[in-house]
Amino acid sequence: MDTYYIDGQFVSDDTSFISVKDIIVLRGFGVFDFLITYRKRPFHLEEHVSRLENSAKQIGLEIRPGNSEICQIVRETVLRNPHHTESAIRIVYTGGISSDGINPEGRGILMVMATQKQDVPTHLYTEGAGVITVDAARFMPAAKSTCYLSAVLATRAAKSQGAVEALYVDRDNRILEGATTNFFCFMGGRLVTPRQDVLSGVTRSVITELAKGLYEIEAREVRMSELGEMEEAFITASNKEVMPVVRVDDLRIGNGRVGEHVRKMMKAFRDYTEDYGLGKSRLRLSETPFEAEPVQPSGEESAGLCDRDRV
Repeated sequence: MDTYYIDGQFVSDDTSFISVKDIIVLRGFGVFDFLITYRKRPFHLEEHVSRLENSAKQIGLEIRPGNSEICQIVRETVLRNPHHTESAIRIVYTGGISSDGINPEGRGILMVMATQKQDVPTHLYTEGAGVITVDAARFMPAAKSTCYLSAVLATRAAKSQGAVEALYVDRDNRILEGATTNFFCFMGGRLVTPRQDVLSGVTRSVITELAKGLYEIEAREVRMSELGEMEEAFITASNKEVMPVVRVDDLRIGNGRVGEHVRKMMKAFRDYTEDYGLGKSRLRLSETPFEAEPVQPSGEESAGLCDRDRV
């Protein structure tokens, strides 16, 4: 049985409840962040909490506990689950109970849920993964919202086609990001990643720091027409780490195998997380690694779409 933190109390997972009148239930209005531990040390916890705070700011939701207090609650939650070999941690801040059932009134609650981290099948890293593309452009991509409609539909479509992820492609045929991941590719020996209209993943930021000195990095628009020019590709997220991509829709990337450059980034990330877990190393991450402000989609693009998970 796991122990969660719910609104000021540590409770067992089977007795953890919130009001059905909370607008996170009624409207999907809230924010969250997700991270994992290495040797039971939460990975870049302060950055994840800062992103939670930024997400709340983006949607006009005020989080009352400060960054340091939330970090301490997360660490205590991990300590209260000693049976986990490693933990997967979800930090959620709800919209709270609202008198009219839609507008937040400053009654949000903090939840921290730690569960056993699930292993990802090894063959996805040795043989590579397939992804699909879906036509979508999300509303407010800089906010990590609990409104998960677009991600659920996209990942359901991916699963039905034997893929692990769905990449969002906007009406200008730009590849943006995955439903739950960030996207990278190698072209001409350069490491390329979409620059605008994406959530700045913490794992993405770590990868860009690790890649400095190894590769020339380009943050720019990436178009569907460039798929055939990609030599290698990978996706990043807290739970997937660095996962090689060898197929997008029906198109093979490069020679269809996990390439040398991706293997190098996988090893760099693995070595870093091992040192991080031992307390030997910690990168200082830029809040805006590419100094780019997100461009908000038009009303036509964003209508009916919700934000998604990116870790």
